[in-house]
Amino acid sequence: MRAPGAPVSVSGVLPTTTTSPQSPTADRRAPHGGGVPHADGVSDEEFRAAMSRLTGGVVLVTAHDPDHGPRGEDVGMTATAFLSVSLDPPLVLVSLRAGSRMDDLLAEQPLWGVSVLSEAQRQVAGRFAMKGRLSDKLLFADVPHTRGEASGAPLLGGSLATLECRTHERVEAGDHTLVIGRVLATALPAPDAPPLTYFRGRYRHLA
Repeated sequence: MRAPGAPVSVSGVLPTTTTSPQSPTADRRAPHGGGVPHADGVSDEEFRAAMSRLTGGVVLVTAHDPDHGPRGEDVGMTATAFLSVSLDPPLVLVSLRAGSRMDDLLAEQPLWGVSVLSEAQRQVAGRFAMKGRLSDKLLFADVPHTRGEASGAPLLGGSLATLECRTHERVEAGDHTLVIGRVLATALPAPDAPPLTYFRGRYRHLA
């Protein structure tokens, strides 16, 4: 997921596709300038515009990388595509960009955590959405958190809820990976705090 202001798909950021005015495919654009359609007729821009109208919650997905350095390293990623899948057994799903650091880590590390962010944690969402960072160590340094007993992942204090998961299944879906996790433990650090929401490319206040 990108920083605030970037359109978000059902699983984070969709790639931007542009077409030159001289392109022979330009006349196939949608009336509102929706870009070049895919073979089935929907362009990246049209899809992004439609999905940006879906209001979503914001979570921080976390995991501990035991192979990074002598003590390992904590990794975090802001996401808006997180949902409940099943009650029995308790399953949740998060969508990760294929080839991202979190995707690569969870391909090897089956344990991970989720913190459902409150409105007061907007800055946390922004910092863990930054691209190009080499390490998340400093990002966690001043963020209150505990380490989950079931997952070893950092869980943020002040979150509406936290969940600890073990990967149940991984499904390749286009340019993303759908990671389904079995919930091992939950907690409600600040269950009555206002939630952080995302709509039309921006973090929003839920009135």
